[in-house]
Amino acid sequence: MLPFLARLTSQWHRLNITRSMKTRPRLDYRNKLILAPMVRVGTLPMRLLALEMGADIVYTEELVDLKLIKSIRRHNPALGTVDFVDPSDGTIVFRTCAQETSRLVLQMGTSDAERALAVGKLLQRDIAGLDINMGCPKEFSLKGGMGAALLAEPDKAALILHTLCSNLDIPVTCKIRILPDVDETIRLVQKLASTGIAAIGIHARTRDERPQHRAHPDVLRAVAQAVSIPIIANGGSRDMHQYGDLRKFQEQCGAHSVMVARAAQLNVSIFRPEGLLPMDELIEKYLRLCVDYDNAPHNSKYCVQSILRELQETPRGKRFLQCQTLQQICEIWHLGDYCRRKQKELQTLGNSGRAHVEPPEAQAKRRKLEEAANAIEDEYAGVICRNMPFLRSTYPSDNHLPKTQLYVHAGKAGKSPPGYETQQCDKLFRAICSYDGQRFSSSFWEKNKKQAEQGAALVALLHLGQLEEEALRENGSLMN
Repeated sequence: MLPFLARLTSQWHRLNITRSMKTRPRLDYRNKLILAPMVRVGTLPMRLLALEMGADIVYTEELVDLKLIKSIRRHNPALGTVDFVDPSDGTIVFRTCAQETSRLVLQMGTSDAERALAVGKLLQRDIAGLDINMGCPKEFSLKGGMGAALLAEPDKAALILHTLCSNLDIPVTCKIRILPDVDETIRLVQKLASTGIAAIGIHARTRDERPQHRAHPDVLRAVAQAVSIPIIANGGSRDMHQYGDLRKFQEQCGAHSVMVARAAQLNVSIFRPEGLLPMDELIEKYLRLCVDYDNAPHNSKYCVQSILRELQETPRGKRFLQCQTLQQICEIWHLGDYCRRKQKELQTLGNSGRAHVEPPEAQAKRRKLEEAANAIEDEYAGVICRNMPFLRSTYPSDNHLPKTQLYVHAGKAGKSPPGYETQQCDKLFRAICSYDGQRFSSSFWEKNKKQAEQGAALVALLHLGQLEEEALRENGSLMN
């Protein structure tokens, strides 16, 4: 009886999801201002800020199908998000929330129709549209048969789009670059439009042209006159300095909508009809969202760097470049207390960030990881453990690194130098530091062996009274 009830509950849940998607208003791509897909920029905080600033639709950064299909979908009640998690190391592949669902398009990198469909079915309840990248000229995409490589294989490109359009409940689009010949571009777009896509984004440069080259709005105008689906104009950031420039580029291209990349990366308030926000106000808004949604520090830092530009060379900018944690970044913009309070609140609610990640039990590797975890538990019996990530930016030189400090301390005390042994589980590392008859380890799983050893030495120094606990908490090196 119980298996029957479980199947019935599962079927009822799937039915409700399908009904929800079918009753959700279908995304309209006409007369829209759109945040373009940008690697390392189009993560959740920047997407939410773009919507606040006036964007109508926001795209994710390009996410590769192979990465998505291996991820595990998890609801995160602490953040109010849906997370797609890499089971090998706990990193977030894709995070979204209800505030953006109805206006969110995920851009996928793919070269295989069936794999793309599998990912589309996995994601469609959490997004409003799915876009296929057919314009990226980067080597990674080209070697994988993705991005601009699909421009040379129009039949394959059309098959991918037709497969998705025929089997998904959300609108499908693609983003391309123009071809060297106008007529060839028109024929390509007509072929892709015939697959049932809801719109097409077109970057007004060829595969070999870069931002320093002039865009070709005349080509987009010719394409827009030749097809009936909405054309989304992209590639005008070079001449976009304020809100009015967005609409001007749209008109030059004769397009239904305009998509903004680099101009929004530099200042996302370009979507505000009222004008650009001051830089510091914009950064503060962005950092608050990063804290609220536990955004990865390296990603947050990259986006702030884009906003700062040449101001990275100022004293404040140089201090910012040394930051490794979100807490450190927030201190520079007087948000340190906010960051501390929010992170404690999220931990209380049960949010687990990278600082609390241990190798997970992915389905395909469940037995292997369980065995490894059991072996590691035996190894750590009697070991003095604290949760202490190694943050390189907190040490001004190699002479100040934890391993160096511990080595010098041992010499002064007439003790044998410390030794290290490292355990690896999947892609993460922990180390044990043996010193003066005791063993020390950080429970923080690092991404390489050297960092794991530094973390273990850090625990030893704290236990030996060589470091102050409060100072370590302040700089983010001590998590518990």
